[in-house]
Amino acid sequence: MANGLTMASKVMSGFKSMGSLSKERCAVGALLQHCSRGAVVVLQEIFGVNAHIRDVTERWAKEGYLAIAPALFTRVQPDVELGYTSDDMAQGMALKAAADALPGAGVQTDIRAAIDYALGRGVGAVGIVGFCWGGVLTWRAACAQPGLSAAVCYYGGGMTEPEEIARQPLCPTLAHFGQRDAYIPEATVQQFAAAQPQVAVHLYEADHGFHCDQRGSYDAAAAATANERTLAFFAQHLGAGAAA
Repeated sequence: MANGLTMASKVMSGFKSMGSLSKERCAVGALLQHCSRGAVVVLQEIFGVNAHIRDVTERWAKEGYLAIAPALFTRVQPDVELGYTSDDMAQGMALKAAADALPGAGVQTDIRAAIDYALGRGVGAVGIVGFCWGGVLTWRAACAQPGLSAAVCYYGGGMTEPEEIARQPLCPTLAHFGQRDAYIPEATVQQFAAAQPQVAVHLYEADHGFHCDQRGSYDAAAAATANERTLAFFAQHLGAGAAA
């Protein structure tokens, strides 16, 4: 296997969000001063940088942010784009297990590369947002990665386990959970909220994956409310002058 820096470069080259529209929009936006709001790193679910994650990343680019989605399975298997069938779920869980078992910092090395790339573009403050597996990775990044100005976690799988609750964020953090999430019991969300009073925790009458409009668990009302809160949170912490 290639060393960390080499592999991180490959992951950087695998930023599907920056392969076409998002990269071009932010390049043009920088010239037009539309990327002055900062940057947002988008962390995938277990389904790879698929159509949903590309769409989410594109939405952030349209909001005026430099938007980056690192391909976090690259060290295990490149070019992963899964759907949401039971077979896709099984494949995604296997890939997640392999990625979680990587030595050293694992995929946090690639998240670091994305943060550094964004910081190096001179667009101001950098935020991070993730969904499911990406949600707990976002939480871990918020608690360990310097250079982040804000973090937003959507139904982070495992995020309410004791070892995760024990972490302490280094930047302002917002967390969204569904009350009907079969993977994250509401009682554990309450425990997380009690132990992390500095984290803005919101519960919605929704299932796991409520933000994804390609899943059966999509909840338009919950997704819209969570998105409004996330937009406001990033505007507060990543807006012009937020990094000063």
